[in-house]
Amino acid sequence: MRFTNYFSISTSALLVITSGGSALSLAQSAITPLRVVVNSNQDGVIKADDGLTLREAIALVNGTISQDQLSPAEKAQISPANKSEIAFNLPAEQTTIRLTQALPPLSVPVLVDGTTQQGYDATKSATAEIAIPIPVVQLTPQSDREVFRGLSIAADGVTVRGLALYGFTSNLRATATTPPADIFIGTASENYIHYSYFGNNLAAARSLGIELNKRGETPPRDVVIENNWLGILPDESVPQTTSAFGVSVFNSLGTNIRRNRISNHDGSAIITGVNANSMQVSENLIVGNGIAGMPDAIRLEGAVDKTQISGNLICGNDGSGVYLFKPDGAVSIRSNQIKFNSRRLQRAAVYLMGNEHQVVENDISHQVGAGVAVASYPKSDRNIISGNRFNNIDGLSIDLVTQSGTDVTDFQRGDGPNPERNSRNRRKDTGNASINAPEFISKEFFVLGNKTTVIGKADPGSRIEIYRVQQAIAGRGLGAENSLNANAGSLIPNRSAYGDLREVLTTVEADEKGKFSATVDKLQAGERVSAIASNPKYGTSEPAINAAILSNDGTQPQLENRTPPEIPKCTSAPPPPEPPIEPTPPEIPPTPIRIQVPTNVHFALDKDIISPESAQVLDRIATVLREQPTIVVELQGHTDPRASNAYNLNLSNRRAIAARNYLRRQGIAPERMRIRAFGESLRRTEGNTRLDYARDRRVEFIFSDARGIELIVQEEDLQLER
Repeated sequence: MRFTNYFSISTSALLVITSGGSALSLAQSAITPLRVVVNSNQDGVIKADDGLTLREAIALVNGTISQDQLSPAEKAQISPANKSEIAFNLPAEQTTIRLTQALPPLSVPVLVDGTTQQGYDATKSATAEIAIPIPVVQLTPQSDREVFRGLSIAADGVTVRGLALYGFTSNLRATATTPPADIFIGTASENYIHYSYFGNNLAAARSLGIELNKRGETPPRDVVIENNWLGILPDESVPQTTSAFGVSVFNSLGTNIRRNRISNHDGSAIITGVNANSMQVSENLIVGNGIAGMPDAIRLEGAVDKTQISGNLICGNDGSGVYLFKPDGAVSIRSNQIKFNSRRLQRAAVYLMGNEHQVVENDISHQVGAGVAVASYPKSDRNIISGNRFNNIDGLSIDLVTQSGTDVTDFQRGDGPNPERNSRNRRKDTGNASINAPEFISKEFFVLGNKTTVIGKADPGSRIEIYRVQQAIAGRGLGAENSLNANAGSLIPNRSAYGDLREVLTTVEADEKGKFSATVDKLQAGERVSAIASNPKYGTSEPAINAAILSNDGTQPQLENRTPPEIPKCTSAPPPPEPPIEPTPPEIPPTPIRIQVPTNVHFALDKDIISPESAQVLDRIATVLREQPTIVVELQGHTDPRASNAYNLNLSNRRAIAARNYLRRQGIAPERMRIRAFGESLRRTEGNTRLDYARDRRVEFIFSDARGIELIVQEEDLQLER
C-alpha cells in the first residue's frame, strides 16, 4: 500500500535533507507528531471502541489512519508531541499483548516506550552482571497463531525501549531475504513510505547524499534498541514457542543495540543481512541462543564496516560468541566477556573472516574450540588480536586456520599450530598472511633476583606481547574432548607445549632482524610464558610454544593451579546487602557428593521426540540439577546400528538436543549442559534383539561437579522405548 494514497504531495519537493545529512520524505515529515497511549492489550482489526491498541497506535503515528476513525475514548489517549511516541497505560493484569498477525512497520521516527507502563521499575534488575530493568509490557503471538515478527522498523530515528518480545518465528514462510525475528530493521516491501521519486536512478540519489536500495528505498538510520528482553519472559523462563532470531539488522545504518537481554532464540541473538554499517552492540546480556538452528550468538554478514561490539556478556550460546561470515568492512570486538559458548557445536569463541578486524581486551573462557580463529579462505588479513585474557580454551588461544584444513570443523573451531612460514611465497597459506608465531631462543628462562629476561625472534618489525600462561590440562572440564563424534582427537597436538594466554606481562618491539628481548618482574619459578606477534601489514600470530621459568639454581617447582574452577553460570541475581562480617571457619576438606538420578533416557525407533515416559525421567534429572547447582552434565546421544553412520550421528545429535531443550524449559541453565553425539559407535550391548536395540536408542547423562569435588552417582535406568 503506497503512502501517497493518503497524502497528496508535490513530487518537486519530495525530499527534505535534515541537518544530520539523512533524508526524509516530505510525506513523512508532514505527519503531525503524536503521543499515543496504548491502554488496551487487544489486537485485531482497527475499529472505534473503548480502548486504543498497539496496532492502532502504530497506524496513527504512521499516518495511515486519522483520528476521525476513532472513538472519543480513544481520542483521549492522543496528544500533540515534538516527536512521535507510543506510550503504555495497560491494566495491571493485562500487560501482555498477543498479536494475531505481524504489526505494520514503524515508518516514521517514533519512540516505542515500554518504560511508561505503570509498574516498570528502572532501578530493579534481575541480573548482577549488567543491570537491565525487568519489562512489564510483553509482545507475543496468540497461542494459535504464527507471527513471524514482533516489531518491524523502516524509518530513521526509531527507538524501542523497555519491552519483552518473544515467540516470533515462522515454519512456513519463505525467509531467505526477510528472516523472522523479535525486531526486524530494514526497508521491507510492505513499508508504507514508498520512495519512488528516484526510481532506479541510484546515482541521482547519491548525489544528494542519500543511499537507496534497488527498490529506491533508504535504509533506516540511527535506530536504537535498548533495555528490552528478547526471547525471554519477565519471569526469566523460556517461552513455549521460541523466537527465530532476536534482532535482525537486515538493512540499516548506525543501529545502536544496547543494554538488552537476548536469550533462547532458535538462531542468533543478533544477525545482520545486507547492510549494518556503523552498528553499535554494547552492554547486552546474550545468553543461551542458537538452540535449534544458526548457533552463533552474534553473526555478522554483509556490509558491517565500523561496527563495534563492546562490553557485552556473551555466554552459554550453542556456537561462537561472535561469528563473522564473509563480511564487507572491519569490526571492532572489544572488552566483552565471551564464555561457556559452543554448548552444541564446537566452534571458536570468535571466528573471523575478512580484513582489519580488531579483537582487543576481551575475557574469553571455557571454550570448546579455539579462542579466536582467523580463516584463510576467503582471504583474511591484518586482523589484530591484542590484550585478551584466555582461560580454559580447548584449542589455541589464537588459531590461524591453514588452507590445507578443508574440513568445516577446521575452519570453525581452528586446526591447531601451524608450521613456520619459511618462504614469502607462503603468505596465503593461513589467515593473517601466515605471520609467524614468535620463537623463544630457549625452552627455559631463569628468575634472577626479581626479574626474568625472555629473548626470541619473530617477523621483523612486529609488536610482541609477552603473556603469562595457564598451562593446558587434559580433562579439565566439559570441554576436555572436542568432537561431535567419539573418534576426533584433541585440537592441540601437544597440549603441554601450549596453554591459555592469561595475562599480558609486557610489550616490546622486534628489531629489523626480528630479534626481541623483554624483562619482566611478575614471574616466579614454575610458571610458563608465551608470546604473540602483531604487525599492521599482516595481523596477529598464533602463540609461541611455552617456555618454562626456572629459579636461579635451575629448579622448576610445581605450582598449584591458583585459579579456582568456575561453576558454569552466565547470570546471577543482584547480591543482597552485605551481612556483618563473621569469623572465617576453618577449611574442611570437601566430602564426596552422592546423588541418585537416572542416567539414561530412551527413544522410540528413528525418533527424537520426548515421550511422556521420557519426560518423567527428565523431570527427575531436572530436580536433581536444581537441588545441586554445582553439577554440570554432558548429554551424549546414541542410536542403534540400523542405518548409515552419518544418519545415526545426526539422529543421536537431535536426541541430545531434544533432551537438553526439555531441561532448559525446566529452568536448567544452558551453560550447565554440553551436547555430544556418538551415533551407533558406543552401543550398550553387541546383541541384535529388539531389547538390545531399544537400550541403544538413548541419551546418556554424564554428571560432574564443576568444582572438581568427587561425585558419586547411583544410576537408574527407568524406561525403554520399544
